Amino acid sequence: MLRVLCLPELIEYGEAYDIQKRLWSQKVKDGAADVLLLLKHPPTLTIGKSGKLENLLRTKEELAEEGIPLFFIDRGGDITYHGPGQLVVYPIIDLKNRGKDIHRYIHDLQEVAIRTLADFSIEARRDEERIGVWVGNDAIAAIGVSVRKWVTMHGLALNVNPTLEHFSYINPCGILDRGITSIAKVLSRDVPMEVVVKGLVSHFSEVFDSHIEWESINSLRCD
Repeated sequence: MLRVLCLPELIEYGEAYDIQKRLWSQKVKDGAADVLLLLKHPPTLTIGKSGKLENLLRTKEELAEEGIPLFFIDRGGDITYHGPGQLVVYPIIDLKNRGKDIHRYIHDLQEVAIRTLADFSIEARRDEERIGVWVGNDAIAAIGVSVRKWVTMHGLALNVNPTLEHFSYINPCGILDRGITSIAKVLSRDVPMEVVVKGLVSHFSEVFDSHIEWESINSLRCD
C-alpha cells in the first residue's frame, strides 16, 4: 500500500524536509506504509552532498534580498532550484522490498516522469551521462535521492510551469551545457497542476506496482 499525501498550497522547504525526516523515521522504526509526498515550494535553492558553491551564481546577500533560502541537504547531486509551478515528488519507500537496487529505483523514477509527460504528448528521455529526465537537450525534471537503511528520501522535481528565469541563478545540477524546460514551455500553454498530479500518481502506482490511498497531510504539519 502506498499512502499519497498532496498539499495544494506552497510549503516552506524546511518544514517539508522535517516532514520527510519524520516519515523516514516512522518507516525505519515502525515499518509504516510507503509514502508518496507531493509538494510545491516557494523559491528555494538546495545543494546536495556533492554540490559545489561555484555553481551558485548569486551571492548569499542577493539571495537574501530576494527572500530565497539556501539549504545544504543530504541527497545526492549538486545544486537545484525549487519554486512555484514545480511539482516535487518525495517517495519514502523501502527498497528492501525492491531488491535493494538504487539504480533501478532511479530508473523507475525517470519512468514515472516519462510516462507522465507522454500524457501530454511530450517525448521525454533518459540520458546516459546525466541523471534526470530530458526533452531534447533540456532538463524537464531533476532527480536527487538519499537512501539510508534502504529507505528513500528526496526524489523528483518536475517542471510544470515554473519561472524558468530563476534557474539562471545556478548551474542546475552543476551542468553548464544544457538548458531547462517545462511542460508549459514545450506545449506553449499552461497545464493545471492537479492534472499533472493525478497522472503522475497513477503512473507511480503502475511503475512501483502499488495500491494507492490518498490521505490528508495536515496531521504531519507543524503547528
